[in-house]
Amino acid sequence: MKKRQKHGRLLIVEGPDGVGKTTIASALTHRLNRLNQPCEVLAFPGNNAGTLGKLVYGIHHDPAKYGIETLTATAAQALHVAAHLDSIEQEILPILATGRHVVLDRFWWSMWVYGLASGVRRHILRRMMDLELAQWRGVVPTVAFLIRRHEPIDRNEPRERWLTLSHEYDVLAERERRTHPVFFVENNGMLDETVESMVAALPLMVNGLQADESVQTINQITNQLPLLGEALPPAAPQVISHILPAKPTVVFDSYWRFAAERQKIFFSKLEGIPRPWTKDPILSTYKFTNAYRASDRVSQYLIRHVIYRHDLPTSAIDVFFRIILFKLFNKIETWELLQRKLGQITHSSYSFERYDDVLTTAMSSGQTIYSGAYIMPSGGKLLGHSVKHRNHLKLLEMMIADELYKKLGDARSMQEGFRLLREYPTIGDFLAYQFITDVNYSEITDFNEMEFVMPGPGALDGIRKCFVDRGGLNEPEIIKFMAESQESEFERLGLEFRSLWGRRLQLIDCQNLFCEVDKYARVRHPEISGISGRLRIKQKYSEDRRPMSYWYPPKWQINNLLEESLQVRAASPGPELV
Repeated sequence: MKKRQKHGRLLIVEGPDGVGKTTIASALTHRLNRLNQPCEVLAFPGNNAGTLGKLVYGIHHDPAKYGIETLTATAAQALHVAAHLDSIEQEILPILATGRHVVLDRFWWSMWVYGLASGVRRHILRRMMDLELAQWRGVVPTVAFLIRRHEPIDRNEPRERWLTLSHEYDVLAERERRTHPVFFVENNGMLDETVESMVAALPLMVNGLQADESVQTINQITNQLPLLGEALPPAAPQVISHILPAKPTVVFDSYWRFAAERQKIFFSKLEGIPRPWTKDPILSTYKFTNAYRASDRVSQYLIRHVIYRHDLPTSAIDVFFRIILFKLFNKIETWELLQRKLGQITHSSYSFERYDDVLTTAMSSGQTIYSGAYIMPSGGKLLGHSVKHRNHLKLLEMMIADELYKKLGDARSMQEGFRLLREYPTIGDFLAYQFITDVNYSEITDFNEMEFVMPGPGALDGIRKCFVDRGGLNEPEIIKFMAESQESEFERLGLEFRSLWGRRLQLIDCQNLFCEVDKYARVRHPEISGISGRLRIKQKYSEDRRPMSYWYPPKWQINNLLEESLQVRAASPGPELV
C-alpha cells in the first residue's frame, strides 16, 4: 500500500502592529523545531530582497521613493493581495508540500482589518479576500493565534486607531473561529510564557508533548485537531482534517458530483450545446435547480426585470417595494399580470384596492398566483384577512410603514438583516433568509453571502443524508464547511467544476445544494433516509423554451465575463438559449 504524502500545517500569528507578532512567531517556530516539528517562519507577504512583497512594502511605506505622488487605500490593499498571491504560490505552498510546517506572521486578516480602518469599502475587500482564498487551494489554518495587548509596544500610532484595529481583529477572529480553531493570546507578560501558552494549545497536534491539567482543559476545546505530523491526502490537507470528527455517508460525494454535473448542464445550455447535456439519467429525468441560486429562472427575472429597471424609480423604498412584492408570490406570471393591469409597479402608485382587485379576479378565473417553490403562510389570524393575498399586501404595507428598507440598509451584517425580517408576521427562518438574500441582490445592502446561513427544511434533510454523524457541528457549520472546502472536494473527486466566472459557491448555494441532493438521493441512494421520509421526486424535467438572458448583480462584477462568453458563443452559432 502506497504511503500517503505528509503535508505541513499552517499556523497563523495575527494582530495589529505593536503586539509582538514577529517576535512571537519566531519564538514559536524555534520552540516547535525543538519538539522535532520541522517548521519555518515567514512574513506575509514575504519581505526578502528580490520579492514582490519587499517591493510592495517599500511602496506602502514610502510611495514617493518610487515616483508615486498619491496611493489610495484601496490600491494599497490590492498591492498587498498581489504580494500575498505571489508568496502563497512561490513560498508557502511548496514548503507545506514537503511536510514542513509554516508559522505565518500575518494572514489575509491584516488586509481586511487595515483596509476597513483605512476606509476601503467592504464589498471591495470581500472581492480581494475571495481572490486570496482561491489561491490557497483549499488550505486553511490548523490554528490561528490572535495576539493581544493592553497597549502597543513602541508604536506612535494614535491610540484611537490602534484600539479600532484591535476591535476589528476581535470581530474577525470570532467569525473565523467557526471554520478553524482560533485562540486569543494575551501578550502582556514574558515572551517565554506567551509562547508556552501557545504551545499548550497544540497538544494534539505536536507529537511527544505531555498534557498537564491545564492542557487537558484546552483539549476539551481542541479535541478534534489532528496531529501536526499526521498524513493527509495531497489535495487538501487542512480541509479534510476539519471534517474528521464528522462521519459522511456515500451521499456526501454525490453532493459534489451533483453540483459539478448541474453546473456543467448550465454552461452547456448557455453555450448552445444541443441535448443531451448529461449522461446522468436522474438529472435528465427530474427537475433540479441550478448549482447557483442566482442562475435560476425566477432569481434571474427578479434581478434583471424587478430590481435593476432603468425605467422604474431606483430609490431604496421603490426597489425594496418591488422585491418584496415579487417575492411574496415568487411567480413571474403574477408580476407580469400586475404590470399588464396596473402599468408601472411603483410605490407611489400602489393601492391596496387596485392590487387586490387584479389578484382576486385572477384567482376567480382559476389562475394560480403563488409559486409552488415554497409555501407562504396565510397569516389570517395575524393580519386580519381571510384571503391569503390580502394579508400579504398588508404585510408589504407594514414593512414599508416601518421603513424596513432603511433599517436593512443600516444593518451591519446579513444576520442582523435576517433578524429584522424575522420579526414580521408569517416570516419564519426560511423566508427571512430567502428574502434577505434577494434584497442583497440589490444596492440596498452589500452583505457578504459567506457570513451567514439559515438552513431550510430541505437542507436539513440533505445534511442528514450526507452525514451519519455531524461530529458536533451544527447545520450552519456543516454548510460553512462545504462552502470553504469546495475546491479541495472537487479536486479530491477528480471533478471539474466551472464556477460562476470566478465566483465561488456561496453559503446560500451550498444550502440549496443540500435541498437538491436530498431529492437526488431519493433515486440515487434510496437506502439513505432523511428527516421527512420522502421517497419520490415529484417534478419531472420539462424544457422551458422561453429565451433566457443571464445577468447578475453588477456589484458581483461578472457580467463583463458573461458577455465575453456570449460573444464567443455568437462566433459559433448554436441553438437558442433556454
